[in-house]
Amino acid sequence: MHRHDPLIAHLADRALEYSLDRIRMDPVPLDAPKSYDELLTTVGQTITADGIGGDRALQLFIDVLAPACISVDHPRFLAFVPGAPTEASVIFDMVVSASSIYTGSWLEGAGAAFAENQALRWLADLAGFPNSAGGVFVSGGTAGNLSALIAARHRWRLRAGGRLDRVRGIMIASGGAHSSVAQAAHAMDADVVAAPTDERGRLDADAVATVLSGLSESDRERVFAIIATGGTTNLGVVDDLDGIARICSAENIWFHIDGAYGLAALCAPSVRHLFDGIERADSFIVDPHKWLFAPYDSCALVYRNIHDGRRAHTQRAEYLDVLHGGEAEEGPWHEMNPADVAHHLSRRARGLPLWFSLATHGTRAYTEAMETTLTVAREAAAAIRSRPNLELLLEPDLSILVFRRIGWTPEQYQRWSDDQLNTGQSFVVPTSWKGETVLRFCIVNPRTTMGDFTDILDSLDTTP
Repeated sequence: MHRHDPLIAHLADRALEYSLDRIRMDPVPLDAPKSYDELLTTVGQTITADGIGGDRALQLFIDVLAPACISVDHPRFLAFVPGAPTEASVIFDMVVSASSIYTGSWLEGAGAAFAENQALRWLADLAGFPNSAGGVFVSGGTAGNLSALIAARHRWRLRAGGRLDRVRGIMIASGGAHSSVAQAAHAMDADVVAAPTDERGRLDADAVATVLSGLSESDRERVFAIIATGGTTNLGVVDDLDGIARICSAENIWFHIDGAYGLAALCAPSVRHLFDGIERADSFIVDPHKWLFAPYDSCALVYRNIHDGRRAHTQRAEYLDVLHGGEAEEGPWHEMNPADVAHHLSRRARGLPLWFSLATHGTRAYTEAMETTLTVAREAAAAIRSRPNLELLLEPDLSILVFRRIGWTPEQYQRWSDDQLNTGQSFVVPTSWKGETVLRFCIVNPRTTMGDFTDILDSLDTTP
């Protein structure tokens, strides 16, 4: 396994050749999963005492394992929240891996952290955050939400001077909040109080105020965070950020915005008004691997005041003393250790592919790509409205469309979805809305066209 082994050089050439071929594909194959038994029969046991050799392992990946994974960057991958990384970001993801960079500390990864911070500053500027803002890239929205909420609880307890250190905290969120909010509460041993949403699934200030006024005095003191969503995962609805921000400011409660999917659209002028109020948030997250055209895995966690994150998350140990000895309590944060502002220590420089793509293409290209997907989403919504056998259930805030095929049962939706995937036509899965099985498109790929939607909608004319 020596790096100068000729076999390693050969494998590097083959791996690079495959990677470049994959990057050049337009479109990429949709592919589909296979069962465990199918894969075991075809692949067999690959982990052996003597190894099966790099050529064999790579060929198995190319021929069998990769085609058993659905390509999230296919233009007709419209389920869940897809991805559409730029070629530049994918290329630089390879560079990051080859560079063996550790980016938990400034001492070890100053150059990478510097570049990541510039990408984070772009996001902070889009939100209208002050110079005190900063953050870190973590693995995904679940890690980002958890880290932000840990910081929120830490500030709540810090301000109480120890009086609330043993008190179980409360977070207020809507029923449309991402499942990671409930998971964070479970991990933190905190409570979540659900606020009702309107008929669109939108959380507004009146609902939050009603929940707060309904709490007892002792429970009101337990509230340490209010969570809004900047584009719900199922429906793409943006909560009343401005109104909720006013309540949080008046009540001195941490305001966190989960924008894992939707806050990418901050760079789109046509929908920027939907996010008014974000400038008063204490923290937000957005996943570049969703709608900011970066590869998996990456979530940008941004604090209004990065020192809130540092106070909550800095780990202390003898071997880490060298990283913290000269750090100013409230000084400039630009050389701060990325590991100190989230619930991690070891970390990959997962923000660098986004940085490289932004540096390569410029932010104007991101705005144009974002507006392209929003335009296609609006055109697809109009196409759904025009078809007598389809019914658009919500006018889209962003790029998620939810609609019904009139007269279909849940079983018919599932059969149609399975047939679309198995024949390589598209990947669209049923979801539920107010207890009813319906269909959902999530559009984040600028390569997705109205021609794609025409073909998919045409296929819904025939009952499977």
